[in-house]
Order: sequence, then C-alpha cells, then structure tokens
Amino acid sequence: MTAIRHRPSRGLATLLVPLLAGGLVMLALGVYGRAHTPTGFAVGVAGFSAALPMKVWLTTGAFVLAIVQVVSALSMWGKLGVSIPPGVHRWSGRLAFVLTIPVAFHCLYALGLQYDVPRVLAHSLLGCFFYGVFTAKMLALPKRDAPGWTLPVLGGLVFTALIGLWLTSSFWFFTAIGFKV
Repeated sequence: MTAIRHRPSRGLATLLVPLLAGGLVMLALGVYGRAHTPTGFAVGVAGFSAALPMKVWLTTGAFVLAIVQVVSALSMWGKLGVSIPPGVHRWSGRLAFVLTIPVAFHCLYALGLQYDVPRVLAHSLLGCFFYGVFTAKMLALPKRDAPGWTLPVLGGLVFTALIGLWLTSSFWFFTAIGFKV
C-alpha cells in the first residue's frame, strides 16, 4: 500500500513569505515596544491640544476609511450591486495607513508595549497584529496564484485589528474623556 502524501498547493506555498514577513513585523514591533525605554514624547501634535487627542482623531479617520475599504471591497467583488471605482479602495487604504503611522510611532516610541491595564495590553497587541497582518496582505497582493480567500481573509483581519484598535483607544477616549481636539 502506498502512502498518500498531501503536498501544499502552489497557492498556499506562495503565502509563506508574506505570512512569515508579517509575523516578523508583528514580533519585531512587540519586542521593540517592550525593550525600548519609553520617552514620553514622540511627535508634535500639529494643531491638537495634546498627543492623545491627535492619536484619537487620526485613528478615527483611519477607522472611517476602513469602513470605506470594506464597502469598496464588497463593491469590487460584486456583492453590493453598485460599482465603486477601484481607485476609491486603493486610495482610502493608502490614506488610512498613512493616518496610522504617526499614531504607531508615538505609541511605540513614547509609550512602548504596555501590559499593566487589560485595555492597554489588548491595544498594544492589536497594534502589533495590525501592522503584521497589513504587511502580509500587502505582500500577498501581487501573488496571482494565491488562493482566492487570501485577500478577503487578510483584509478582514486588517479591518478587525483596526476596529479593535479604535475601540481600545478612540472609543475609550470619547466615552471616558470626551470629545477634545
């Protein structure tokens, strides 16, 4: 009797590099965030009263653009019955990502990865996860032989992580502190 070997399909093998790279990004951010001594200050607040309101509003902008991402993705996949130009999806994603950069820089450099408070721990871990899965998604985009579920799953994970980040930061801020600029 011959043993049947299950070999991973070519499509799954193409995801190995994007997933490993995403995992390394996730791990590197977590290690840096934990090992780095927080400075307490990282970026200027450019028109905001303090760093926290700046981060809250930039994250809220990314949150709104993430919703645009989901709607435009559903449109591209023919799930809405309406056509939204593909440029809307690309540019809302690019802008959402750009809005997260000063937030992440401030979080990592000024605060580091914290674990004292459950909400803050969840936020720290979600931040590392967000950038890791985002890296994997961006590296998987040009892979034509990747399984059909790749982009919807990775995109859904990016969206879920960003929503979690918004809930553990901006939503918390709006409900605990209020609306400040």
